[in-house]
Amino acid sequence: MSSLLCFLLAAAPSRLIALNTIDMAIIAAYFVVVLLIGFYLRGLAKTGEDFFMAGREMTAWIAGLSFLSANLGSLELMGWAAASYQYGILATHWYWIGAIPAMLFLGLVMMPFYYISKTHSVPGYLKLRFGESSRGLSAVTFAFMTVLMSGINMYSMALVMKVVLGWDINFSIWVSSITVAVYVALGGLRSAIFNEVLQFMLIWLGALVIPVVGLIEAGGWDGLQRRIAQNLGGRDFTHLWSTLGSFSDNPMGMHWTGIVLGLGWVISFGYWTTDFLVVQRVLAAKDLRSAKMAPIIGAAFKMLVPFIVILPGLLGLAVLPMKLVGEAEAVATGAHSYNEVLPLMLARYCGPGLLGLGITALIAGFMSGMAGNVSAFATVWTYDIYRAFMKKDAADAHYVSMGRWCTILGVLISIGTAYLVMQFLSIMDYVQALFSFFIAPLFGTVLLGMLWKRATPAGGFWGLLTGTLSSIAMWAWVKLDPSALAYIALSDKAKDMAENMYRALWSWIICVAVTVAVSYMTKPKPEKELVGLVYGCTQIPSEGHLAFYQRPAFWAAVVGVVFVIFNILVW
Repeated sequence: MSSLLCFLLAAAPSRLIALNTIDMAIIAAYFVVVLLIGFYLRGLAKTGEDFFMAGREMTAWIAGLSFLSANLGSLELMGWAAASYQYGILATHWYWIGAIPAMLFLGLVMMPFYYISKTHSVPGYLKLRFGESSRGLSAVTFAFMTVLMSGINMYSMALVMKVVLGWDINFSIWVSSITVAVYVALGGLRSAIFNEVLQFMLIWLGALVIPVVGLIEAGGWDGLQRRIAQNLGGRDFTHLWSTLGSFSDNPMGMHWTGIVLGLGWVISFGYWTTDFLVVQRVLAAKDLRSAKMAPIIGAAFKMLVPFIVILPGLLGLAVLPMKLVGEAEAVATGAHSYNEVLPLMLARYCGPGLLGLGITALIAGFMSGMAGNVSAFATVWTYDIYRAFMKKDAADAHYVSMGRWCTILGVLISIGTAYLVMQFLSIMDYVQALFSFFIAPLFGTVLLGMLWKRATPAGGFWGLLTGTLSSIAMWAWVKLDPSALAYIALSDKAKDMAENMYRALWSWIICVAVTVAVSYMTKPKPEKELVGLVYGCTQIPSEGHLAFYQRPAFWAAVVGVVFVIFNILVW
């Protein structure tokens, strides 16, 4: 992702795509619709429960699609299309093993405790389980991460729109930011959720034409494989697992242990089960069954996302007449970069109207990511920082007002972050490392808190703090001494993605080890204080009265079987 931004900043301002009146009308209509949704839902966001948790009235389908859409922002569409052109089908791991098992685990194992405890946030759960210090630490780190990611989202979209359409960077940043600020401040989480569902539909409608028409041109999947092998001199870019037995056998410099343990376990489970940006959507479900079903529905659709994100990059390898190159070579020679593969494919297959829909899908993806970060920031700031440490006993209306104002404040801070990024490009190289800093150790703390009664408040706090600091220290060690990569990532040939996977794994292990050690040296909470928070102390509502096809476990099993089949088909 960061490579895409670095290229776009250095790229010439000439645009790749020209829009006509029909295309511009479609884009303008999208902005009008999302604002109208915010104004329409304003009257339904009067209480704190309404504004921050959408009244906990969302159906499983609405919560599930919003849960997935909140993750379809940032550079998902363009960044991973570029990654699939560069690394082949290996990029699909970030959608399959890097998401599906964790989403099913969230639905079946962790959602009962999040939902039964009626917490407003993941830091709120940590407060109930480990105390105020753990809540404060996780809230501050999460707030920092969300505004940074939101600002990078804004800057990313502005750069993409500059290169793809020739739009002014300032215009793109302010128009998209003001739009998001208005509809989230008006309708709160409910407005964000309904817009995310709309954006999910638009992303699919706008991006679907490329894989469908592209596969027809390539001669189906078999024809696509033959063309790629022919164009790349026989190099294997279309198998998911068979090249991961060695660091040197695949274009990512990755070993299967990094994929399974670093990505599939720590990064994936950490993100999907503890990152409040996505968990907040599921907490808005109307009942426990809906809360459990929402991630399972999201997992089913997540398996299909590579069709519109990864496949365009593979099609670029097969059908584009020119060879796309790396950023440095593209800037030096004027050639097209692999980071431009998605707009190039849009220009290849989309005519008037369809092109406008495709660009609207890109904008919707970026704004979905921004709205997710902003709404999550507003909740964590209001409940876990402002109310917890600054003003504990105010009226509910006061906190709703604070939520609205800090939504606008969060957007302004994010805009500042976006402009800061313009001056300090190095921060873009470290975006993906943020998850290994904050999410990986948080997952260790939450997991032990839910599954182990003996975990103590001191153990939770010191485990989380040590895991976070150790991840940052490992990152700094490699920056100061590149030879340390052989120790952190188990290979001196590992790329940035591989380093992030292994660093996340080590920080999670350190967090768990410290939590266990400190817990055995300190006094645990009485079991009566753990009711609703920990397995063994909590009675989970029975689903025995439901038909088997209505139970979340049944549908999780169906999704799991399909997931295994998909992996085998492209092994």
